[in-house]
Amino acid sequence: MPSTPDNCQPAAESPSPENMHLQQRISELEEQLAMSDLVFDHIQNGALVTDPDGIILRFNRPYAEFLGMELSQLIGHNVVDVVDNTRMHIVAQTGQPESMIIQRIKGKDLVVQRIPIKKNGKVTAVFGQVMFKNLKEIQALAKTLEMMESRVRMYEQELTALRRARYTMDSIKGVSDTMVRLRREAAQAATHSLPVLITGESGTGKEVFAQAIHNAGARRHHSFVRINCAAIPHDLFESELFGYAKGAFTGALSQGKPGKFELAGQGTIFLDEIGEMPLEMQPKLLQVLEERVFERVGGVKPIQARCRIIAATNRDLGQLMAEGGFRKDLFFRLNVVPIQITPLRQRREDILPISSHLLEQISQDFGQARYTVSERAAAILKSYDWPGNARELFNVLERTLSLMEGGEIQRENLPLYLRKESSLASTDNNWDLKGIIGRTEKKVLAEALAFTNNNKAQASKLLGIDRTVLYRKMKKHNIPV
Repeated sequence: MPSTPDNCQPAAESPSPENMHLQQRISELEEQLAMSDLVFDHIQNGALVTDPDGIILRFNRPYAEFLGMELSQLIGHNVVDVVDNTRMHIVAQTGQPESMIIQRIKGKDLVVQRIPIKKNGKVTAVFGQVMFKNLKEIQALAKTLEMMESRVRMYEQELTALRRARYTMDSIKGVSDTMVRLRREAAQAATHSLPVLITGESGTGKEVFAQAIHNAGARRHHSFVRINCAAIPHDLFESELFGYAKGAFTGALSQGKPGKFELAGQGTIFLDEIGEMPLEMQPKLLQVLEERVFERVGGVKPIQARCRIIAATNRDLGQLMAEGGFRKDLFFRLNVVPIQITPLRQRREDILPISSHLLEQISQDFGQARYTVSERAAAILKSYDWPGNARELFNVLERTLSLMEGGEIQRENLPLYLRKESSLASTDNNWDLKGIIGRTEKKVLAEALAFTNNNKAQASKLLGIDRTVLYRKMKKHNIPV
């Protein structure tokens, strides 16, 4: 066999898989240790770790720089020899953490914490940290927290004010026998917590009555929460009323959300436009009325319903029940105390007192001390039917004041559609039927021409007469062509 040359060495053995795995694990641990050192050195204001005997195991660079020492002078030394007034060794003995403690180090008052680190119930180390380098920092933080708490209290007060009812029994204006009776019924309803159902045409003041009942009762210091049943999408109705639990559906807030019944607390919940409530929601509301308990959507914890319920509608619930749009059992449960507000046209003696009250409210926005209504303007207000009731009256007065000068509303200041003379009482007390008809015809012609910007074709169409007839009548009443 050929001999091996003397200067040739045998090939080095390749590392075994076990050694390769060990080397890789060592490398990973070294990286983790380097990262932990890096993190420890980036803890602001200083941090250290000692063993149960008080020997320093870790000391970060910001703390060493604060003490004016090198890390080599610290590691392995007893903490009592390095840090003034330390209690790290005491915490190791007691096993009780100490937080927000003032410690004087190098002539400065610092705020520190000391946390025992336990394994199997035994203290194996103690972690110490300087949280604030001086008391001014914690005083600034306390001032910031106090300011934030003050703002939260202010927002809570504003939210409570928004939920508080504005109207009282004094807000229910009118001198008619009907209004006297309705005020008496509302005052009686305020003495208990039975459900109330307020019915009446749009604009008659159903919410005024609801708030007045709330403010006159024992719940007046709690919230008045209004829900417009006609304005809530059907698929959100249940969550609006009863809230939802954490993760109840896609898009839900992570912490859940309280519903209107929870927000009302021991106050009053006002279900406006109850006739518009979805049919599938009505059994759930009925259950709350009967059992006085509900659950959030997706929740399992029962919540007590402590609020009073007042409902209102401008719809004929009797007809709605006959058509299958409203449950009879819910109607009877809501209609324990019925209050039916008659329209303004059926109590004309209330028009002027309500007008005076509304003018006082509106005057605050226009900077006028007081507004009055002339006799001719008052006669027009009283003769109009007010299909929109008090809401329409408010809008008319507000629009009138915005366009007029002075403090007295004259006939000419009122909108055109109101300025029509009554066939039973003209301003000059002339009861001549022919004269009344003539003046009324002239008035209607003039208003039609003004409305159409003097367009004869449109005016004749609006009046339902031929254009030649329009010209003839204009000539008859001396209206310029």
